[in-house]
Amino acid sequence: MRNLQFLFLMIFSVLRASGQTLLVDEFLFSNAPFESCHASTLTETEEGLIVAYFAGSKEGNSDVSIYLSRQCDNKWQAPVKVIEDWGAPTWNPVLFTMPSGKILLFYKAGYDPTRWSGFLTSSIDAGQTWSRPFLLPGGILGPVKNKPLLLQDGRLLCGSSIQSYLNWACSFEWTRDEGLTWERSNPIPYFEERRAPFFPDKKSASKDRPIGVIQPTFWTEDGQHITMLCRSRRIGWICKATSSDGGRTWTRAYPTELPNPDSGFDAVRMFDGRIALVYNHSKTKRTPLNLALSIDGGETWKDVLVLEDGPGSFAYPAIIQTQDGLLHITYTWNRKHIKHIALDPTSL
Repeated sequence: MRNLQFLFLMIFSVLRASGQTLLVDEFLFSNAPFESCHASTLTETEEGLIVAYFAGSKEGNSDVSIYLSRQCDNKWQAPVKVIEDWGAPTWNPVLFTMPSGKILLFYKAGYDPTRWSGFLTSSIDAGQTWSRPFLLPGGILGPVKNKPLLLQDGRLLCGSSIQSYLNWACSFEWTRDEGLTWERSNPIPYFEERRAPFFPDKKSASKDRPIGVIQPTFWTEDGQHITMLCRSRRIGWICKATSSDGGRTWTRAYPTELPNPDSGFDAVRMFDGRIALVYNHSKTKRTPLNLALSIDGGETWKDVLVLEDGPGSFAYPAIIQTQDGLLHITYTWNRKHIKHIALDPTSL
């Protein structure tokens, strides 16, 4: 009954995004030096927005590199490769602007997510030039998809996760010195569907892998109480966990009423205290792409806009609120484009 009531509210309260609700609705580029692109991330600089993403012939191919699009005078410059090819594909860039204006760019490199390593580069000129990337310490990946949070105690808290052959698990990592040294939490436990040990065989290992969670997005009101939402495998729902000690320890992750087709999403706590979430409102497909709001810290949600609802794949969104109060969202558009939209949350 609870799920039926939730779906009823969704059906009758969601608005299709239009020119009246979206201030900006655009692709970052029209002609690009690559065939495919995915997994965008964005941050605000003094000169405008910058967006990073991985792109190349196809996800996982050795020519896939990290590209950057810079916004100058409200126009997007041509994509620029900022991480050169080095024999293995790159993945999932994450941008973050420090209070000093220094921009951190985390990314992964490796032949697949079970074998990738974390890297970090930085810029002090709004993304025009970048430092030589360095390898993060063993066992540290940095933020695996979504933006970190700079806490009041000076820690840059990063949502990470591992994707081994059979196990998926979220964890949190933090640094106080812009990535030179790190600490991390234990893997976050999740509700156990299986109470008996999992003994894989050829069939179960390929088709019936254990439930797992990855790619957390998270927010905080006071730097200590943190709420995390994460992508799930097999169950079709976004999972949630909370921390009361600044991300050092966590409750179990358990399913919410928000559907998830095993795809990434992102959220941000806005200046007015509301939480904005961009996600695929489906258990099986990467369409539609919706914007939902919560007024109670993520306990309940209301879908307010449908950003995309056509056939295709509209996925892996990133969302931030800029200093002027606007929400900016980027996402993958059929693996051919990165789309950027902006809206005024006071109208929602």
